[in-house]
Amino acid sequence: MKKYNFIDITTADVAYEAYGRDLNELFSNAALAMFEVMVETDTVSCIVKKKVSVRGEDLESLMFNWLNELLYFYGAENMLFSKFEVSVDIKKYELTAKICGEKINPKRHELKTEVKAATYHKMKIWNKNNMWIARVILDI
Repeated sequence: MKKYNFIDITTADVAYEAYGRDLNELFSNAALAMFEVMVETDTVSCIVKKKVSVRGEDLESLMFNWLNELLYFYGAENMLFSKFEVSVDIKKYELTAKICGEKINPKRHELKTEVKAATYHKMKIWNKNNMWIARVILDI
C-alpha cells in the first residue's frame, strides 16, 4: 500500500495525500510525508523517543494540531522524526503517539525544504473503500 503521494494543487506550497487502513496509520503516514518534504527520512535514525498528545474538535483540526506539534520539535529542538506509533481516539478527537528520531546532523541529513506550518487550506479527511485519505497542504 502506498503511504502518501505528493499532489500538484498549489503553486507556492507543498500538497500531499496520505493513506491508511485505519486512522492510526493515516496520521502516521501524514507525519512521515511531512518530514519527507524536509529530509530523506530513511537517513533519520531512531535515537530520541518522545511521547506526544494532541486534541482537536474534528479530524481535520486533530491532523492540523498533530503536524504542527511535530513541527514545534523540529523548530525548537532541531529534531527530525521518521517513526510514528500513533493511536487516535475518534470519539474524543485525541491522539497519542510515540515518535522516534534524532537531532539534525548536517553530516548525515541533507535538508530539503523547510516547512513553516501545516495549514487548514483545502485540508480534508475521508474514508473511501475502507481506506482513510487525508489531503494536507504545507506552508513552505
